Amino acid sequence: MRSGKRRMVWSATIILAALFIAAALYAGAMRPQLELGTGYAARVACACRYIGNRPLAQCYKDFEPGMEMIRLSEDPAKKSVTANVPLLARRTARFDPLLGCQPEPLQGREYQIRR
Repeated sequence: MRSGKRRMVWSATIILAALFIAAALYAGAMRPQLELGTGYAARVACACRYIGNRPLAQCYKDFEPGMEMIRLSEDPAKKSVTANVPLLARRTARFDPLLGCQPEPLQGREYQIRR
């Protein structure tokens, strides 16, 4: 009986490790799409907030289907909105009176364009 419990514990550990590795690989592969989605969300929410003068909570209505996991926050002093997917992607857009809402440049690793 003791050997059966050990085997079950080792099996569960191996399965959990495999799931963790698969999730990490998937998140890494999805990162460019998450950066794109958070950039879009930041720009749309910035326009909603500072051009449309709507509360940030109402700006979620402007999102496309599938963007439910994106969270928004604002910095009224800088007139900026940040969109993020927790632990995976984060983008900020700032309001400029002449140019409107402009996304801040990406920081971090460089992405290659696939053709």
